[in-house]
Amino acid sequence: MGERTHVLWLAKGLGPGGMERLLLTHARVADRDRFDFIVGYLVERPNSLRADLEAAGVPCVDVGKGRPEDPRWVLRVLRLVDELRIDVVHVHSPMVAAVLRPALRTRRHRPALVYTEHNSWSDYAAVTRAANRLTYGLDDRHVAVSAAARDSAPPRLRSGIELLVHGVELDGVRSRAGERGRVRRELGLTDDEVLVGAVANLRPQKNYPLLLDAARHVVDRREGVRFVALGHGPLEHELVARRDELGLGDRFSFLGHVPDAPAVMSAFDVFVLSSDVEGLPVALMEACALGLPVVATAVGGVPQVVDESIGRLVPPGRVGPLADAIVELADDPALRRRLGAAAAERSGRFDARVAVRRIEELYAEAAG
Repeated sequence: MGERTHVLWLAKGLGPGGMERLLLTHARVADRDRFDFIVGYLVERPNSLRADLEAAGVPCVDVGKGRPEDPRWVLRVLRLVDELRIDVVHVHSPMVAAVLRPALRTRRHRPALVYTEHNSWSDYAAVTRAANRLTYGLDDRHVAVSAAARDSAPPRLRSGIELLVHGVELDGVRSRAGERGRVRRELGLTDDEVLVGAVANLRPQKNYPLLLDAARHVVDRREGVRFVALGHGPLEHELVARRDELGLGDRFSFLGHVPDAPAVMSAFDVFVLSSDVEGLPVALMEACALGLPVVATAVGGVPQVVDESIGRLVPPGRVGPLADAIVELADDPALRRRLGAAAAERSGRFDARVAVRRIEELYAEAAG
């Protein structure tokens, strides 16, 4: 791996979620003169980003071997650390971090340990919270992707957590805006139809049933509004059945996993997020970069980004306010343009290169 600083990223899996996409963004803009990277993961997931990471020059190693519950994954990680003379281990899963922290202390060549908090502590299982609390002090650096994630930690730990908005590849996302006409034609949309789009995996914390119920209210009140959802997950069949039960038909389409989500997002008129739990969603930052007005539930790090100047924040779990906000934006093209322009301007704060340089500074400090 050369004379550069050797960094091992550890994740539970490499599915196309927000955390994994942040790793891919880092891989693409990393300082390769100073750092080499490798990824270890425990769980194989559909639509894995492994191929994308390896195409970006980051090798990937399955340390779980299909059995993440088997504690031998810890021995595989330690062997990897020893064989590659890893300087920094950066962990992106609370469960993985809690188990690995004391194990790394057994190594004669002990790498620095960096940990990123992607979600709120209240969203973790009780045993994970307890193990994190006991082992947190073994880390050399702590990072949180949102103020909500940082502030959810026990008070005595918060002062050591650095808030760092990780960002997206702004130029790459913005370049997808030119795909709008093509994508809308492929989706069969007319010029005067309003497309409301969500980008989130089909998991309980994203609360798609809430969005489906809100969509039913919207289409009952307004013609010419359609919904699409990008993402895959274990609730697919259940959500499709609920869509059909509500009689939404082609007014609400599940498009599944889309490799180039920003290209499809360029066809949206409104970006919507109905989650109960969030860190700071990558898709939200991409929506801003594309100049999309936002309707989102006020959870996690979302209020850190969304206010009345770029969209509408609504209470989590409530159908009426979510439907009302969507109707408000669907009815007013001038309002959508104004909010979208403000979102595009605000997106400048989401330049991934800034966050990546800071993370790499943390690596150098911790390793040094």
